[in-house]
Amino acid sequence: MKFLRVNLTSGLIAEEQIPERYIGLGGRGLTSIMINDWVPADCDPLGEDNLLIFAPGFLSGTPLVNTARLSIGAKSPLTGGIKESNVGGAMARALARLGIRAIIIAGQAPEGAFYHLVIDREGSALLVDATDCRRMGNYAMADRLLKEYGPKNAISSIGPAGEMQLTSASIQTTSPDGIPSRAAARGGLGAVMGAKGLKALIVSKQGKVVRPIADAEGFLEASKHFAAAIKRNGWSGRVLPEYGTASILANTDASGALPTRNARQGSFEGADRINGDAVADTIRQRGGQTTHKGCSQCIINCSNVYVDASGKPITAALEYETLWSMGAMTGIDDLDAIARLDFLCDDIGLDTMNTGVALAVAMDAGVIRFGDAQAAIDMVGSVAQGTPMGRLIGHGPEAVGQHLNHSRVPTIKGQSIAGYDPRAMPGMGVTYATSPMGGDHTAGFVGGATGSTERLVEVSRSSQIHMAAIDSMGLCMFAQSGGMDNLFQAVSAMLGKPFDAQAWRQLGTSILTAEIGFNRRAGLTDQDDRLPDMFHQESLSPHYGTVPYPENDLHGTFAAIRQTLEDTNEED
Repeated sequence: MKFLRVNLTSGLIAEEQIPERYIGLGGRGLTSIMINDWVPADCDPLGEDNLLIFAPGFLSGTPLVNTARLSIGAKSPLTGGIKESNVGGAMARALARLGIRAIIIAGQAPEGAFYHLVIDREGSALLVDATDCRRMGNYAMADRLLKEYGPKNAISSIGPAGEMQLTSASIQTTSPDGIPSRAAARGGLGAVMGAKGLKALIVSKQGKVVRPIADAEGFLEASKHFAAAIKRNGWSGRVLPEYGTASILANTDASGALPTRNARQGSFEGADRINGDAVADTIRQRGGQTTHKGCSQCIINCSNVYVDASGKPITAALEYETLWSMGAMTGIDDLDAIARLDFLCDDIGLDTMNTGVALAVAMDAGVIRFGDAQAAIDMVGSVAQGTPMGRLIGHGPEAVGQHLNHSRVPTIKGQSIAGYDPRAMPGMGVTYATSPMGGDHTAGFVGGATGSTERLVEVSRSSQIHMAAIDSMGLCMFAQSGGMDNLFQAVSAMLGKPFDAQAWRQLGTSILTAEIGFNRRAGLTDQDDRLPDMFHQESLSPHYGTVPYPENDLHGTFAAIRQTLEDTNEED
């Protein structure tokens, strides 16, 4: 296994052995700890001192199912702090099968230069001129590149939003069937890629490197049990393959936790028209795919292919967070319109969550009406055109709120909340506020946790530590149904030494501590670990009041636990 260093200032590419410090790390463990070690925390995120790191999970490329997640890390131009953006698709396995543990992109291309990084089946890397792909959308470009280099390649690329260095810009990655619909969306890392002058990463899927496994028989036995448990589980084995993450919407709406019309309500009267049943029924009637493999090695297949009335694909996939952000949050209950918005975001290269919330803030401020699907489509389309309003939307909800002098902006550290209102799910509010990543549900999902502030903070902290380790392994969060004991046995067999719950916690703690340390040096303080005033001041109709913890109480409680976390990591 090796690191691949690419300096876009000099054009030099070099392979190197993995330093001892990083031997046992992968995914988010690599990106966050290396960013903390190597990137000046006060650097310009869009300057040459920032690094952009692509790292497959520690278990990516092994026979263990659902381990094809890729971490992309950098200092975020959106939050001003550290960022790991996580994505599925085909890239993580492609890199792992070439023996590449991480690609480290440094420097910036000379003014006017623009490149693809091409890595062939032997692992040889080359920078190729990409000026003819400027301002191309991800779909047309993926089609062109897969024809030019062959279908047995994985692609990670930016669209016009990344080239314009908009802070909601995503990095899109192709699924196993070559669709650029898997998004490393959060934190604006597409803008970092654009600032460096890199349009696409093109990697052969024909690598033959086999990950060394100390106890191959034990690893395969643990992998078999892990896969069987995933298939037995009702959620991962039956609901997700049939309805995908869209299945989450109905319950979230019924519980009053679905942020609606810029989080003015907790339920949406149009929810039945955009929920999992509606998505699956529409797809079946039109001849699309309710079950689709979005990621290599996946046995859950929670993706879908949504088609129009003539059976032509619009997007893959319609997922919960997009149905929420482009649907309930904007008051739009037209599935075809939401699918079109999803396609536009993937093609332009935008985070659907940050973009949907940006639309909702513009609607809340009276620029366009809630529920006006065509106006929303036109506004997102204007991002690719580089219009003043398009650029504003592409910079996200906080930029929209500042420009329009509108204070109801549901962001933390510049990044929008996810589709779970913290007044209904106060534990999620703790994660939104205190995660080093900004408003991010995957950083530590706690769902229906209740109790005192101290209890909520402790549950969130434990979940954040756990998810940092999950992301380090390259594991899909839905595959946890495979059983943690089975996972620990697989890791033990791979390493040839015991790996247990304590080692897992130490791994997650070390990652989270590195992220907190970077953010502190970058200038983020306790005042950045806060929810917007709207959640402290406005009740959530129809069922809930404000968040149940005063802002200062949350700050003080988390600061004490954070110090305990840092002390624990130093002792380990």
